[in-house]
Amino acid sequence: MKKGFQDLSSIFANKKEGQKPPAYQWQDLALRVIKELAIPNFKRSSVFKVCKDYNKDDIEKALNDTKELCQEGEKWKYFFKVISEEKKK
Repeated sequence: MKKGFQDLSSIFANKKEGQKPPAYQWQDLALRVIKELAIPNFKRSSVFKVCKDYNKDDIEKALNDTKELCQEGEKWKYFFKVISEEKKK
């Protein structure tokens, strides 16, 4: 099946814009933490700062501890408590 000429706007309309991938691994990790712990909008920048400043292993350990130990309530508060304890070590 052969198509004739297409309108220029229809060509660009069919192009799907994907989401730009994170530039750094810590950004991808921060997005994962935000998603898994349902971090509210006003605390998301804090998650990015923590993920940038701390070791990836410490972040993942705090995330896993939070998911395991905090079954109800606001998990994001517990996450910040756990990660602050990691800093003291």
